[in-house]
Amino acid sequence: MRESQLGDLTVSCLGLGCMGMSQSYGVTSDEAESVATLHAAIDAGCTFLDTADVYGAGQNEELVGRALAGRRDEVVLATKFGFKKPGAGLGLANQVDGSPEYAVQALDASLRRLGVDHVDLWYLHRRDPQVPIEETVGAMASQVQAGKVRYLGLSEVNGDTVRAAHAVHPISAVQSEWSLWTRDPETVVLPTLRELGIGFVPFSPLGRGFLTGQLKSPEDFEPDDMRRGLPRFQGENFQRNLDLVAKVQELAAAKGITPGQLALAWLLAQGNDVAPIPGTKRRKYLAENLGAVDVTLTASELAALDEAFPAEAVSGQRYTDGGMDLVGK
Repeated sequence: MRESQLGDLTVSCLGLGCMGMSQSYGVTSDEAESVATLHAAIDAGCTFLDTADVYGAGQNEELVGRALAGRRDEVVLATKFGFKKPGAGLGLANQVDGSPEYAVQALDASLRRLGVDHVDLWYLHRRDPQVPIEETVGAMASQVQAGKVRYLGLSEVNGDTVRAAHAVHPISAVQSEWSLWTRDPETVVLPTLRELGIGFVPFSPLGRGFLTGQLKSPEDFEPDDMRRGLPRFQGENFQRNLDLVAKVQELAAAKGITPGQLALAWLLAQGNDVAPIPGTKRRKYLAENLGAVDVTLTASELAALDEAFPAEAVSGQRYTDGGMDLVGK
């Protein structure tokens, strides 16, 4: 396993997103398999684990905490705060609280659920438009000084917010959606981060599963799968996006790897300040994802991917209008 650098924080170049173990993608609860997946990740050197207080209304942090019993020192543990309502990931601005008081309360609650005395990376999940970012980050910084947090991060913010936050306390990482089918960060946010020496953590690096080539129809989703409500997975958008993925499948087949491995390898090739966190709740998919670490892409292969999947080619927004109101703030 190679390493990536998020500011001064060193992490495995590939992390593990834990959200799907507790919500969003048609959850059929299988704690034993989830814990086994977490343990397999750690054993393989994939030690950068990502959760949040809102995932499963706190259940995801509790799950991760149980899996880490006796292994806390082997991982870089990241969690987030800001959403006040369970399942608010697609939510509205009034469901976000970035007040200093809430920040402190949220962290203490996360530490209890995780069963740890500190987290390594603590993100603001979404910026609260009612609270100056300087106030929120100031409260987060106080928890670094208290020894409850090692490094700070932000999620789904714009370049100006990053600069303002970084002036209050060093920001180590910014987390946003980034993949072949979500190229938005490349225009403003990523250049800002590189100017300031901040790392980037792409979530949904497989396009919420779309880039694996395994999704053929909206009917593939369980009734409670959040993707049913996302524009990119609906109507004509679904077929247009399938046509794009077909090109990725062709390139992957030519290289003898899976489409998902190709999509992750593309992100890993963007620099050692990038640490994608593909999510899975099963060991077999974890093993496939980890195979991307051994894939080397040539300049011509990278160019072919850019040609096959240009930045503006994807059909549909990545969130509903309510969800889009909270990103890039």
